[in-house]
Amino acid sequence: MAKKINLNEEVTDFLDELKHPFRKEIEQLRICILSANPALTESIKWNGPNYCFDNEDRITMSIQPPTKQARLIFHRGAKKQTQPKDKLITNKSKILIWKENDRAIATFKSLQDIEDKKTELTEIVNEWLQATK
Repeated sequence: MAKKINLNEEVTDFLDELKHPFRKEIEQLRICILSANPALTESIKWNGPNYCFDNEDRITMSIQPPTKQARLIFHRGAKKQTQPKDKLITNKSKILIWKENDRAIATFKSLQDIEDKKTELTEIVNEWLQATK
């Protein structure tokens, strides 16, 4: 039996209003992220889908301005915190571009790109959530 994915209706409505050219890819990323960890909750923040773990913002999808790509921002929330000495996760993924030791970005440019990186993305999501507890 397949896992039930809890897509937030408010996020779906927000995306319906946008008429984003990358909508299919955004939907696939939503499913991938929420499938990665059942404790994640989805909302809208910073003009895009946002994912919380233990009520703390951890992953935000950057979809503005509308283009033919979506970026996932892995972070520790909006409040400025002391930078860790090393990168928060040790994942050697080539899909992560590190902006700070506590902030990384993954960019996806097609459904195939998402499908090809799905397993790796699931690992990164869970490593990130563990590192930012």
